[in-house]
Amino acid sequence: MERLSGKVAFITGGGTGIGRACALAFAAEGAQIALAGRRKEPLAAVKREIESSGGNVLAVTCDVADHKAVDAAIARVVLHFGHLNVIVNNAGAVMVGTAEETSEEDWSRVLATNLTGTFLVSRAAIPALRKSGGGSIVNIGSYLGIVARRQRAAYCAAKAGVAGLTRAMALDHAQDNIRVNCVCPAIVETEMALLSLSKARDPEATRKQRIAELPLGRFGKPEDIALMALYLASDESSWVTGTVIPIDGGQTAS
Repeated sequence: MERLSGKVAFITGGGTGIGRACALAFAAEGAQIALAGRRKEPLAAVKREIESSGGNVLAVTCDVADHKAVDAAIARVVLHFGHLNVIVNNAGAVMVGTAEETSEEDWSRVLATNLTGTFLVSRAAIPALRKSGGGSIVNIGSYLGIVARRQRAAYCAAKAGVAGLTRAMALDHAQDNIRVNCVCPAIVETEMALLSLSKARDPEATRKQRIAELPLGRFGKPEDIALMALYLASDESSWVTGTVIPIDGGQTAS
């Protein structure tokens, strides 16, 4: 039997990177997929990819930092599929800079997408998950929510907030059979990460230096994260909640 058979999963940032990998992995295990993101074209491409394999997909344009858009998106998903079982809060934004170098606009943007967006989507989804008899919220955090790195002030703050929010929601909604967990990747080969590397003064040297920091000697792949998200979304993890799990090639162990 497929691991997510009969389940409906709402995945933010679903058009690229980790979100796309989650959508493909979940669909392969029988889930019906609701893809959310700000850009229509990537969502449409993933939708076609899943449908070509017989999957059932709804694509919803949504900015997770806009509570009205989030509420409307969740309502549309429930109306379309009839229920909701899994949330993957994957939408994210990064900014390089110290606190001194970070403008209020950049600070607000990074926290709005990473932290407030996770809160807004979860808040909107919890009644639907409760009505379904429970469910799973998988937050995509970062190893930088566990440890820090130079010139990532806003991002570290946002992702540490996601880890704290995960634990709080896990306690608040355990009685509803809603499990909440956080996956914390180190650098993964996504469009966002590769774009950030390309802006370095010496991109190739920076790439080599970042790989050297990882005991397993390679960047993560989106599929590495999707497999953990799949486990947390499935009933296999029915006694797992409130966890903050590094998937980081050993970075936080070193």
